[in-house]
Amino acid sequence: MSIISWNCQGMGPPWKLQFLQDVIRQQRPAFVFLCETLSNKKKMEWVRTRIGFQGMIVVEAKGRSGGLSLLWKDQDQVPLLSVSDNHIDVCVSVDGVQAWRLKGFYGEPDRSKRRRTWELLKNLSRDSNLSWCTIGDMNNILSKTDKKGGDSYPQWLIEGFNETLVEAGLKDIDLYGHAFTWERGRSTDSWIEIRLDRAMATDTWRMLALSHGWHSSLAQLMVASTEKS
Repeated sequence: MSIISWNCQGMGPPWKLQFLQDVIRQQRPAFVFLCETLSNKKKMEWVRTRIGFQGMIVVEAKGRSGGLSLLWKDQDQVPLLSVSDNHIDVCVSVDGVQAWRLKGFYGEPDRSKRRRTWELLKNLSRDSNLSWCTIGDMNNILSKTDKKGGDSYPQWLIEGFNETLVEAGLKDIDLYGHAFTWERGRSTDSWIEIRLDRAMATDTWRMLALSHGWHSSLAQLMVASTEKS
């Protein structure tokens, strides 16, 4: 099973849709999670039809910020469990596979409000005993090695995020390919690279994935940023 998470930073420009279509052709994902769509439901419905997906849940943008969409390829039932401006939580039920939860997550970009999304992640972990996996732009790093260039990342943010994952029972899924998922100032003295996007899962979800042969597909999980500098 392949899952794509992408902070698209707005689905308005035509090249964004083309990029998404190209990635879907290459990776053939069952699910796509988009954050910072900067779009309403009508726009995302148009995107859904263009990429040939059957199901979708949308959190509309507020003005020129936010917006989330979780899309799935087939017509399988994917019940919505909970939703907010920062997450979409669904139950995935596939024939022959134990039900599990998939959470698309967008961490609060305002550092002064970061603890709110940490608390949200903790609360979501208590909502069900199902195995779960969460993907998205966490807007936080787990260690100093997740950032290259620029000012030092605040230690309280690193420690707070790590403590949250421990309490939620989540472990990071290795990122294959380039070590960073967001950049600014390429080829300049102020070039910054950072890993803000990630996938995390409970031990029970990892065991479920292994038992159904999903392990090799974890390498296909794509987290990407497309800031133009």
